[in-house]
Amino acid sequence: MPKISSRGQHMPESPIRKLAPLADAAVQRGTKIYYLNIGQPDIESPAAALEAVKGSNLRVLEYSPSPGFASYRKGLASYYQGIGLNVEANDVIVTTGGSEALSFAMGSMLDPGDEVIIPEPYYANYFGFAQALGAKVVSVPSSIESGFALPPISALEAVITPRTKAVLVCNPGNPTGYVYRRDELEALRDMALKHDLFVIADEVYREFVYDGAEAISVLSLAGLEQHAVLIDSVSKRYSMCGARIGCMVSKNAELMGTALKFAQARLSPPTYEQIAAEAALATPASYFEAVNAEYRARRDTLVKRLNAIPGVFCPTPRGAFYAVAQLPVDDAEAFCRWMLEEFAHQGETVMMAPAAGFYSARSLGKQQVRLAYVLKQSDLERAMDVLELGLAAYPGRTA
Repeated sequence: MPKISSRGQHMPESPIRKLAPLADAAVQRGTKIYYLNIGQPDIESPAAALEAVKGSNLRVLEYSPSPGFASYRKGLASYYQGIGLNVEANDVIVTTGGSEALSFAMGSMLDPGDEVIIPEPYYANYFGFAQALGAKVVSVPSSIESGFALPPISALEAVITPRTKAVLVCNPGNPTGYVYRRDELEALRDMALKHDLFVIADEVYREFVYDGAEAISVLSLAGLEQHAVLIDSVSKRYSMCGARIGCMVSKNAELMGTALKFAQARLSPPTYEQIAAEAALATPASYFEAVNAEYRARRDTLVKRLNAIPGVFCPTPRGAFYAVAQLPVDDAEAFCRWMLEEFAHQGETVMMAPAAGFYSARSLGKQQVRLAYVLKQSDLERAMDVLELGLAAYPGRTA
């Protein structure tokens, strides 16, 4: 029988989607599930984006240019200029989601055996992208007690080797919701310049920050122009996850020229989705103000309810729409499985993402879960009722 590649065997399962078969089986049994495992907002996409697709008069669904439509790239440059970033259209490559942008960025800077430093917990697919390239993720843990602040720069510097090529951060963070302070980012910049490293920043949750926090882009940090790479996406900003449109942005012409070769190899990003994404650029500020207020209220509901459950600790995130909670259980993944397979209250249960999958050192997240507050508040309240009862009944509950 043909042998599967070692690289493929070591690709991780998604902690967000791996329990989906159990959820499907629960639904077949008639159980209602509150899906807090995945960042799929229930917010309506901008009407202008949907109408642009409906109103298009294409007669031939052609390839688009490999870097994306020129008009869309120009529109994206204007968007970034509007938030104070020095970006031109030729600094942008449109990608099939932020995931492809990350793959292009990593592929352009990492050879097999090279290393990328990532504070953990981190979005699980980062490991998968590196693994697909034969590169190595070197993780540096942050702590739930600090709310998942950036680890000390000394801890990051301690793991730099001759094979280290980049540092990758998500800001605001997935899965933690942490928003990096300016002093943290400036310290990261200084380290990158000292050791001549790229800094990749996944900034797809930029619009969603709370309590006076500021989402500071790596492209705004003076001196980092040739080292900074911004990853972006329409998925969360406009609640258009299914559009699969993102982009890679950098002032480093050599890096972007290399990434363009990857873009040419996959031919082009999808056409209708670019039409929708370009139209979404005209979304008024009032849309984001309303969405931001809604997420803030949902966050407050979720965090308050979680911390009221005996034995549960959840720091208050200041961005994105995720929270990581420490649970009084022996094994969070076993608990998440049990909730789907064996527990229901009045025909309802809750699906969560076991947080161990967001760590390289899985033991660090063994008692943690990530919850996405993407449901309306009444559903979140009900989900917390069910979760509290589930924790009380779980046979593996700890003191």
